[in-house]
Amino acid sequence: MPTLKKILIANRGEIACRIQRTAQGLGYRTVALFSDADANALHVRMADEAVNIGPAPVQQSYLNIPAILDAARRTGADAIHPGYGFLSENAEFARACQQAGLTFIGPSPDAIELMGSKRLSKLAMLDAGVPCIKGYQGAEQDDATLSREAERIGFPLMIKASAGGGGRGMRLVHDATQLLAQLRTARSEALHGFGNDELILEQALIDPRHVEVQLFGDQQGNLIYLGERDCSIQRRHQKVIEEAPCPVMTAPLRQAMGEAALKAGRAVNYVGAGTVEFLLDAHGQFYFLEMNTRLQVEHPVTELITGLDLVAWQLRVAEGWPLPLRQDQVQLNGHAMEVRLYAEDPTQGFLPQTGRITAWEPALQNGVRIDHGLLEEQHVSPFYDPMLGKIIAHGASREEARRKLLRAVQDSVLLGLPSNQRLLANLLEHPQFISGDFSTGFIPTHFADPACLQAHVPSAAELAIAAALFYQASAQAHPRALAGWRNNASAPLQYRIGVEDRDWPVQFSALPGELYRIQVAAQDLELNVIECDGRWALLEIDGVRQRHAYRLETGQLWLFTRPGSLRLENRTQALVSSQASVSSGTLKAPMDGAIVDVLVAEGSPVRKGQLLVVLEAMKMEHPLKSGIDGVLKRLQVRVGDQVKNRQILLEVE
Repeated sequence: MPTLKKILIANRGEIACRIQRTAQGLGYRTVALFSDADANALHVRMADEAVNIGPAPVQQSYLNIPAILDAARRTGADAIHPGYGFLSENAEFARACQQAGLTFIGPSPDAIELMGSKRLSKLAMLDAGVPCIKGYQGAEQDDATLSREAERIGFPLMIKASAGGGGRGMRLVHDATQLLAQLRTARSEALHGFGNDELILEQALIDPRHVEVQLFGDQQGNLIYLGERDCSIQRRHQKVIEEAPCPVMTAPLRQAMGEAALKAGRAVNYVGAGTVEFLLDAHGQFYFLEMNTRLQVEHPVTELITGLDLVAWQLRVAEGWPLPLRQDQVQLNGHAMEVRLYAEDPTQGFLPQTGRITAWEPALQNGVRIDHGLLEEQHVSPFYDPMLGKIIAHGASREEARRKLLRAVQDSVLLGLPSNQRLLANLLEHPQFISGDFSTGFIPTHFADPACLQAHVPSAAELAIAAALFYQASAQAHPRALAGWRNNASAPLQYRIGVEDRDWPVQFSALPGELYRIQVAAQDLELNVIECDGRWALLEIDGVRQRHAYRLETGQLWLFTRPGSLRLENRTQALVSSQASVSSGTLKAPMDGAIVDVLVAEGSPVRKGQLLVVLEAMKMEHPLKSGIDGVLKRLQVRVGDQVKNRQILLEVE
């Protein structure tokens, strides 16, 4: 049996940090990899050694197999842990590790290759007797064949990238008129994301539950399952909330799904951590969806209800040791829930966000675990997935776990860029979620247009806090200029506080001490600044004390409002800008990213709603369309260009 000493982690961010914590705790040395964009990242600082493997784009760094193997050679690593994403399900990488004499901490290349193809894996599952959804998984991939098979299967149906995952290359098609356009988009995303444009078609189960079973196998042929996870709360096929156990699970159903998962694992002689995903309908029938041959993002909820460390198990199995438990020894205790914290703006169609993290203070409490790779002052770039971290809670019951998780989400301070934090809190508080009666259609049904998907309108108290903090900053910067005014209650200041494209007048009077009288619209507030240190402000508003995290720099205030952040500006001296100065014919980049397709040329006629440019950012393609009819006057980008947020791409006249 190999004895591992130094483990290179071929990944970044929170999963690289999580693997290092277990590996270092067990006495192994660790090696981190980093791109130019991640030179100062937390996973780099945690490691015993770290190697720069190239520029920020993933093809030149985290997907660069020769550079990764060279880093292992240079540091003397004897094993590679791929984490999840990137090369974790790449059979070529697993083979290359073996050929270089390195232990690949994962299943065999053959298992990765077979299960990594939705087409081939479904054929194998049918042979193994695993329940599968009606569909087409043939080798013929032309439009005519796929159209004919779609008619046979019937609508609605799902198009899926055979090599894909995470929602990329996946489209729901309601009728035949949408099919060809959706095939084109799915192929494009699949080719850009996975280097393979092969597709499969499946009958769409409307609003099922998404339930997955955690498998673990060793080199001696032992294979067990560690319960299940419910991952039904999704947006565009991306998981948002995961929990274990499934709220509607019964002992017979758990055994049936577990045995089906074992059939899937045995069909490929599975070794290591893997997950078999199923769709579960309202009648208790389940169907194979796919198998992930790696550690899952949501593995912490399984760890919390089993009391096991799955990364430690991975290292043990990689060294050749047998599994430490038999199936009858696996125990599930309590309930666990996890949410994924994303750098995205729900008020702008969930567009990924980039920028500098000015404050990060995770709310650690009893029964709460937070996996992340964040540091204050870190820059979130457009090159990688927008997930920042995971907040996980465990309780004796589902309700206790939910309540703990909600508090942790509400209290974790993240300032500097928009996130989905407010949405997560609203999801956890929704009565339908609390009841446990939900499906994959939960977010589209209940959160199509709720308040949390609209821009947050600051309250009178929040505007008052902003005015007080802006005033204090001015008083510290110009004490003499304001000294004669501060104690004169008859001479109020007129502030104008702005958020996005709106602003509000605030009348502000300073009284003796740190007491202020503030009027916002028709509401009068009395605010006392008790403590204020540049990070936290302890305030008393109309006799009620509150503590707020904040960061203030040059007329801009990031204020934590529980949950979520609010960016306010002091526009008191700013000129009122004309909204008419921005033409609706000017198309700007909604985020940092890369241009992957340009479908128009200068001088060509353009229709309102016509697709003009496709922008790729944070692993997803974003179609950008014209807002008006007209003629393309100026085109300022081409395929391959890297663009910045708000950069002008083209103009339609």
